[in-house]
Amino acid sequence: MRNLYKTTRAITFAALLLLVIACSKDFLNRPPEDAYTTDSFYNTNDQLYQVANPLYGGVWFDYQRAFLAVGDAMSGNANKGGTDPFFSFSVTGSTTDLLNASNSVWTAVAYCNSVIENVETKSGPNCSPDVKNAVIGEAMVWKAMAYFYLVRMFHDVPIIHSNSKLIADGTASSVMKNPAADVYEYTVRTLVKAAELLPAQGLPGRINKWTAYGLLAKVYLSRSGLGKSGTRNQADLDNAKLYAGKVINESGLKLTENYFDLFSISKGNRNSENLLSWHWVIASDWGPQNAFQADLAVQNFTGHGDGWGTWSGPSIDLMTAFGEDANSRIRNNIDVRRKATMMMYGDRYLNWWRNKGGFLCDWSTDGVFASPTGAFAVKHIVGSKEDHMAETGGIPSDFMKTSLSTHLLRLADVYLIYAESFLVTVNSTTADASALAAYNKVRARSIKDWVAAKSITFMDVFKERRLELAYEGDNWYDYVRLHYFEPQLAISLLAKQERGSYNGLGAFYRDPTQKITLNSKNYIPVDATFKLPFPEVDISINPNLLKDPVPFDFSIMDK
Repeated sequence: MRNLYKTTRAITFAALLLLVIACSKDFLNRPPEDAYTTDSFYNTNDQLYQVANPLYGGVWFDYQRAFLAVGDAMSGNANKGGTDPFFSFSVTGSTTDLLNASNSVWTAVAYCNSVIENVETKSGPNCSPDVKNAVIGEAMVWKAMAYFYLVRMFHDVPIIHSNSKLIADGTASSVMKNPAADVYEYTVRTLVKAAELLPAQGLPGRINKWTAYGLLAKVYLSRSGLGKSGTRNQADLDNAKLYAGKVINESGLKLTENYFDLFSISKGNRNSENLLSWHWVIASDWGPQNAFQADLAVQNFTGHGDGWGTWSGPSIDLMTAFGEDANSRIRNNIDVRRKATMMMYGDRYLNWWRNKGGFLCDWSTDGVFASPTGAFAVKHIVGSKEDHMAETGGIPSDFMKTSLSTHLLRLADVYLIYAESFLVTVNSTTADASALAAYNKVRARSIKDWVAAKSITFMDVFKERRLELAYEGDNWYDYVRLHYFEPQLAISLLAKQERGSYNGLGAFYRDPTQKITLNSKNYIPVDATFKLPFPEVDISINPNLLKDPVPFDFSIMDK
């Protein structure tokens, strides 16, 4: 991942950016960059859609490594070792992936602003008002998603409503932070407006009204604890329930029967359960592709010389949450999400190496299976070049390149948001029939011989979210949300996690008489851990980031 821009440079550059990155098979139409100017391009409906296409992947490329580093290493799902600053709660302003994440998300904000402003002011007479509204709505949802990441990573951040105003004023390097409460309110208002503009059913893979409602429910749920102590804001919980309920009861969407299908190219990339996704593509350019497999797959797995996941893997703590134990050569396989999330000894995957009869995790080769925990990541992995061709209809993968979509918001997430919205405190219990129905549907899909819950607690839902969404870059933000109103509990839960490793796994799996020893390790976060530091380069460009936040002028949203 390359540091392409400084944050403020990205804000300025993206204001002029036009179609520099394409993404996904139906996001590929892209004119020669020297054939159009910004003023002459917005003349057809297809061109309007093309303008928004980079928001579905390319502008987010540099966020990929931080996506799992923050979302899953910090939350204790992914063991990256004690030297990793995210896993050990030692992130600083010079941490590379933090800089890349900041740069990428701010670039997304800037590009969203450019799309909104240009579509509003430059669309030609042949452009349909409905398409115009849809594209503006898409950009607003992506902008809201960017700010949702920013406020949960950094807390107080600047709200950039207009690129052109910043450029005209010359204030891009002196903007002030706004309070987290204002950032949340700005995100809510942006999503409400987006929902008014978006169609109920759009083109496959693109954002629609239900995406906006689902994300709005998640934002309200997160905000409900902000500034609270021991309890949450009932109005925010009611709104989370309202908008999640709209998706559940009015959209007509259903949970996909097979959990594995959600994470394949052929069945998952345009799956309607996946409400918001980055869509990637294999291209000669660097940036529009999915690079996760290169970091997560074991050595010699892809056939491209990448595959650096041999020495890392899902944590012992996540393994325990699924009821698995690396000290055993026998798998329980009660919850299908375990095998769809992590690969352990004895697991076979017929969708990988399918031209060779499948892939078996047997630890028979030294250096290939060397996870310190006894597990390897499964989500985000396509397989070999031949597997990628089978999934895409003939398109081969390449070095650090697949076209598997990355899902940011799924219907199952919305079901769990709905269930949690009934629980005001961490000690709350509910037996509400609709809350139980939402919670039980998620469990019923994945757990063999599941027993329907007759009541649920906050911690029931909290754990279920971890099992459902592990390795989807999301779980850390559950702890941030918990820390808002129960800081000591958030700290305690993370401090108790087993973040250690095993010795002797390879020998044990080759010879069961050998012994495994645990190198137990815990890392203890502090309150400051839940607000990541700004990158040092951003502070050097804009020292105002170190100053107290100032209220945002919401009247500019009405202009």
